[in-house]
Amino acid sequence: MSRTRFRFDEERRPHFLTCTVVGWLPVFTRPDCVQIILDSLGFLQREDRITLLAYVVMENHLHLIASAENLSKEIGSFKSFTARQILDRLVELNETTILRQLKAEKMAFKNDRQFQFWQEGSHPQVISDEAMMWQKLEYIHNNPVKRGYVDDPLAWRYSSARNYARRDGLIPVTTDWQ
Repeated sequence: MSRTRFRFDEERRPHFLTCTVVGWLPVFTRPDCVQIILDSLGFLQREDRITLLAYVVMENHLHLIASAENLSKEIGSFKSFTARQILDRLVELNETTILRQLKAEKMAFKNDRQFQFWQEGSHPQVISDEAMMWQKLEYIHNNPVKRGYVDDPLAWRYSSARNYARRDGLIPVTTDWQ
């Protein structure tokens, strides 16, 4: 597999991002692994390192709309930190099957580690206008509905859909982007 051709553009503008577990492995069926993702996103927000506008965590990937002074660096740090935390948790729980799969999915040139957690890149797409923002928000929030997991986006707890409905979400997001 080649290195990603997607690049961050206009860093201060919001970007739609996708982060995928290698091999599309269903790691986020474990609530403790999802909590690592949510805690990390919350930390980045509290430290004013990113502005999070939307998110959804699915069983093997997540989508975000975020902006930052240096979004590429912040997403790289996020992926590095969460990978280490999740791998440590899986080792602690002795999850040998998933660890074996993460080892098998590791790219050959990554010889500085035993496992690979995230696929390379995050496929950033700059949000160019309000219409695109609404389209990406709808896509993110309806992802669990499309997959058949819930009938209503508000029923998926690992999403910012509740925030946009002016209800309490699991982590805060910036909804006043207009």
